[in-house]
Amino acid sequence: MTMVVTAPARATAARRVISPGGIEAWLVEDHTNPLVAIHFAFQGGASQDPPGKAGTAYLLSGTLDEGAGPYDSTAFHERGEDLAIDLHFDADRDYFSGSLKTLTRNRDEALELLRLALQEARLDQESVERVKAQILAGLRRETKEPNAIARNAFAAAAFPGHPYGLPVKGTLEGVPQLGRADLDLYRRKVLARDGLKVAVVGDVDEATLAEALDTIFGGLPKRAELASVPDVPMAQGTRQTIGLPVPQSVIAFGLPGLARKDKDYVPAVVMNHILGGGSFTSRLWTQVREKRGLAYSVHSSLSPFRHSALLAGATSTKNERAAESVAVIAGEIDTMAGGNVSADELDKAKKYLMGSYGLRFDTSTKIARELLQAQLDELGMDYFERRNSEIAAVTAADISRVAKRLLDTKKMLVVIVGQPVGL
Repeated sequence: MTMVVTAPARATAARRVISPGGIEAWLVEDHTNPLVAIHFAFQGGASQDPPGKAGTAYLLSGTLDEGAGPYDSTAFHERGEDLAIDLHFDADRDYFSGSLKTLTRNRDEALELLRLALQEARLDQESVERVKAQILAGLRRETKEPNAIARNAFAAAAFPGHPYGLPVKGTLEGVPQLGRADLDLYRRKVLARDGLKVAVVGDVDEATLAEALDTIFGGLPKRAELASVPDVPMAQGTRQTIGLPVPQSVIAFGLPGLARKDKDYVPAVVMNHILGGGSFTSRLWTQVREKRGLAYSVHSSLSPFRHSALLAGATSTKNERAAESVAVIAGEIDTMAGGNVSADELDKAKKYLMGSYGLRFDTSTKIARELLQAQLDELGMDYFERRNSEIAAVTAADISRVAKRLLDTKKMLVVIVGQPVGL
């Protein structure tokens, strides 16, 4: 129980640090261990890929650390490995992100490598082509991987004609067409200070961090040039089957969800835990796995994006039992839509969600990740003090209200990949 109490408390010690150049970060200063963890994100992500160039952001995330400033790719990586510096970049639908972890004694060298990657990435043609080849190899594997096929098909069906419907990693046809000029243009338009959020945890004080923020990020453009991305509701009520010669069918299903700042979001978290979010305890697990043995696992989760939101889930089952599995999932969603939860279900869900919260804060890296997410979701620095009390305040009436609001199987989108029988 100690971890549950003390770990989130470390996050509540966060302070705002604003550099002389006006760059803000949330800092948890902790000198217990000689480590520093930095997580940061720029608004944009794959939704800013130019038309016809899906995968640009993802390719850039793989090439920023492939040589920068005076270092070619080999020298850059060797420098990081010699100093035990962990530097990564990534891109999802809404954000282009990065993380850095370093020992205190190597902090200055680590921050310089990060600065070089962000401001002076070489994007050498040889490196770009090598990373493209790696991405293409992964995409070719995914053409035979049922979960990846279902995931991409679900996104395309849920958001037709919208950036969210395109694969973040790009396509086998499109990635070979991407070049250095595309990466450089994306970098100049998206990696800017006005869309930047930063979280830092570890062995660094406010004054040192304030100076470092300007060093790392100060040379970036002041304002991003982001293309407008429209808000979009999830397409509803369709079922798609994709044939694939495999012994099991993968089933992806989803309903419209809620924005993170919606007043019903926290009750929806509790409701979803009861429905399909709770491992080994949820209603879907009980009905699909325990009572019928239809699948090894089944789950659902809330996904609040910047411009849309989903309540989505997935499972896999024998082809001959796919139709039964879909029917059981839909039936359980309909039952939950009735709004009735037992006092025991509600109590166990809230206790789990509150008690397990501390596991998100047991390392500096995890704390930095949570600090960053709170900034991206605009939850305020006091969120870590409020969060468990908000969960505790959820009532059966709240669950009933949000279940009736969200759970309408007429709106459910289902994508099945395999050779399902009876569908």
